[in-house]
Amino acid sequence: MTESLTVRDNRTGTEYEVPITDGTIRAADIGKIKASEDTPGLAVYDPGFVNTASCRSSITYIDGDKGILEYRGYPIEQLAEKSSFLEVAYLLIHGDLPTKEQYEAWVHHITYHTFVHENVKDFMQGFRYDAHPMGMLMASVGALSTFYPESRNISDADNRNIQIIRMIAKMPTLGAWSFRHAQGKPYVYPDNSLDYSGNFLSMLFKMSETQYEPDPRLVKALDTLLILHADHEQNASTNAVRSVGSTQVDPYSAVSAGVAALFGPLHGGANEAVLRMLKRIGTVDNIPSFIEGVKNGDERLMGFGHRVYKNYDPRAKLIKKAAEDVFEVTGTNPLLDIAVELERIALSDEYFVKRKLYPNVDFYSGLIYEALQFPPEFFTVLFAIGRTPGWLAQWLELTQDKEQKIARPKQIYTGERGLTFTPAEERWA
Repeated sequence: MTESLTVRDNRTGTEYEVPITDGTIRAADIGKIKASEDTPGLAVYDPGFVNTASCRSSITYIDGDKGILEYRGYPIEQLAEKSSFLEVAYLLIHGDLPTKEQYEAWVHHITYHTFVHENVKDFMQGFRYDAHPMGMLMASVGALSTFYPESRNISDADNRNIQIIRMIAKMPTLGAWSFRHAQGKPYVYPDNSLDYSGNFLSMLFKMSETQYEPDPRLVKALDTLLILHADHEQNASTNAVRSVGSTQVDPYSAVSAGVAALFGPLHGGANEAVLRMLKRIGTVDNIPSFIEGVKNGDERLMGFGHRVYKNYDPRAKLIKKAAEDVFEVTGTNPLLDIAVELERIALSDEYFVKRKLYPNVDFYSGLIYEALQFPPEFFTVLFAIGRTPGWLAQWLELTQDKEQKIARPKQIYTGERGLTFTPAEERWA
């Protein structure tokens, strides 16, 4: 049986048969519905793309009602426990898990490309002492397009591949240097004897020691965080990457648009808001009054609820475990006790259960970042480094999708029409 939708236009009495494919109807089919031949067809008004599919993708699957997140079909729980960030990055980019030889070559190429041109260093050192790390990251990622002008040839598969490797390799270097810049410390060059996350920690925290030796528990926790942030379907920053990428621009420029979108407090800044909330609560004893304030509309419960998830965000459970591992190294943060008790009360309170408000990925991640001695303004940089393989996988998929066109949404015009222009000398007389 062919699935379809029968639409009757009450203006004309005409009925239209609209095919249903993969649970969607094509906007172009809606555009065929017209009041008359000389009037525009119907369009769909959907601010924020709440119920509009902009692409077909085989990268990430989310079932928000059941709390399921999968990369290329693999549950996030299995990847976070058994895989590494670079293996997950390979999976996202190439669509399959690597063989031993493929993985070793992948790691070798990324490790080889961790260094950046010395002019990039000079470029970053030109920022003010108080420059926001995300602003520095956004600008430096975009600037890479000028160092690799061949990256504009996006129709060449080998060229696309080397740019993807370069960007995954260099993002921790750029991120770490933005961190050191804010602290007035000298930039630390990559140490390619370390793995991806260990090298990142070295560039962040190495001081006068000859060899920085990161704690393996911190390396594992950071690797887990990067995996959990690696992709999340068509969120605001991924949509920005795809929208800008639809112009066939180079991948550095497209990803810098993703960084810019992530810079916004409604997207990348939620974990910082959670941290502020927990500090404002202060002690476990203050939680009941805070909960009442939320119910009365006087307080906002940050880190709970998600536009996609109507169940427990699967990433939140894994980050909670990673937080416990980090605190084994750094010592317990009193805010963790507040967070755990706040979660317990909220999950047992009918008010929140009825509204399907469950902890999301931001609820515990800020605690980990603070325990690692990152300032709040750096939290989103970590998010961006983890999200880079996902942005690139989405960009790569876009470039090979023959259905994709340059992004150009419709609008509903609400302004004046047909006004007569009056010259300035008459208007001012």
